[in-house]
Order: sequence, then C-alpha cells, then structure tokens
Amino acid sequence: MVSASVIGTPHVRLNLLSRPENVLLVRQMLSGLAETIGLDPIELNDISTAVSEACNNVVLHAYGSEEGPLEVDVCASATGVTVVVRDHGSGIPRDIEPSGEDALGGIGLPVIRALTNNVELIDLAGRGTEVLMEFATTQASPLGPAPDEVKLKHGGGAPQEESADMLAMTIGPGSVARAVLPRVLSALAARAHFSTDRIAETQLLADALVPYAEGSLGTSRLNIGVRMAPRKLEMRVGPLQAGSSADGLASVLDALSDGHEVSRTGSSEMLALRLTARR
Repeated sequence: MVSASVIGTPHVRLNLLSRPENVLLVRQMLSGLAETIGLDPIELNDISTAVSEACNNVVLHAYGSEEGPLEVDVCASATGVTVVVRDHGSGIPRDIEPSGEDALGGIGLPVIRALTNNVELIDLAGRGTEVLMEFATTQASPLGPAPDEVKLKHGGGAPQEESADMLAMTIGPGSVARAVLPRVLSALAARAHFSTDRIAETQLLADALVPYAEGSLGTSRLNIGVRMAPRKLEMRVGPLQAGSSADGLASVLDALSDGHEVSRTGSSEMLALRLTARR
C-alpha cells in the first residue's frame, strides 16, 4: 500500500473550490495526463470515473451547504497512476471506520473500489479526509519523478475573493503541461461564455506559454492561478524564463491577451494576464 504522505511531488496538483462544475476540470486534467503517458481509453475511463466519484463526494458531503477546498494530486509511474483527492472538511466521523463503506457517506465508494487496484481512506485528524486511489496501467509510459515543487498560494497570487471561482494548478514536467494546460484553460473559457473562436485563442495562448516555463529555476514545473469572472479570466503564470515576455512570447501576448504585466521573482518572471470574451 501507498501512504498519501509518501507519494512524492505530484506531476499535477489542482486546488479548486468544491463546486459540481469543477469536477469537469479534474476530468479534463486527467485526459491531458492520459494523452501524455499513453493511457488505454478503458483505463482512462476507469480512472476518470473513480476520481469523479471521490470529487463528487467532497462537493456533496465535505462542507455541508458551504464551499471549501477540493484538492487533487496525481502521480504517474511505470507501474500505474496514483490519485489523492483531499478535502479540509469535517473528516471521517469518529464512529465510522475509515475502511468501511459508510466512510464516504455511502456515495460512490463501491464504484471506486471496483475500479481501483487499491483505495485508502485517510482521516486527517479533524482536518479533512484523503481518498488515495491506485490504478495499475498496462502500456503507460513512465514520466519519471516530478520536478521539485515551487510553493504557490491558493489562486496563484490572483485576487482573492470569496465569491470568485478560483483555481490553482502546478504541473510538471513540460510534457504534461503541454497536454493539460490547454484543456483546463479551454474549459474555463467556455464556462466564462467565451465564443468558440475565443476559446481556440485561449488554447493557443496556453500552448505558447508552456515552452517558456521549461528550464526556469532549474525546473520544468509550471504554476498557474486563475480567477474566473463573467466573460473574463485573470491568470498568473510562472516561473517563466527571464526575458520571455519580451522575447518570442511578446507577440502572442499582444495578439491574444487583453493586457499583461510582468514581475520578477529572483531570476525568473511571473506573468499576470487577462482574457475577456470579445464580441
């Protein structure tokens, strides 16, 4: 068995609000990962279904009628995929055994058990619950160890408002970011009521950002914070290679964004940019 505390730095980490629509973003992330490592479609369906069930449980049960953090960590190795879904809600009730089927409120756990090679429910001592799922894969290409994680506050430094739809994501290496980032940002653009053309431009922008992250601070790990408002996305992305915003990326930003600002973090850059739904 694998302990959630020793799975290492994840290849993808998502921090979301516990809203039903955010489960789609998790599925988009998994589709990008599947493309990178060459998952069989049946294996992807099993993983997406089980992880969606765990995420839906957080949405439905972790915070009562309120919203709270929904965190998803994913690691891919030569032998399989490990996913941890975490909440910071009330945790597993003391009178329920973590291994019992009632530990997830009876919602989805039989499905998760049927689709995983191993599942562990971990009570975080009153600080929430982790659902750790292990999936064996038959033909997946190993990614190797994830780059060291760069610490990033929830929301990636974007403006924090309780009413804002926030997302924070870290991805590495670059091969994963190339497949995951365009999918997630395109889904957010669609939710913000962007036109089909504007969604395509958002995807092009995501494609353009990834190469400038590779090599920054000796890591290939990219950090993204997104705040979604009606007809608008505000993003913070980095670390990028120094000079990226004035180099080949500049023309893309001028053409596809609705404004951007650059700040220095040590020897690298953080990019804040805005996208709006154009008429």
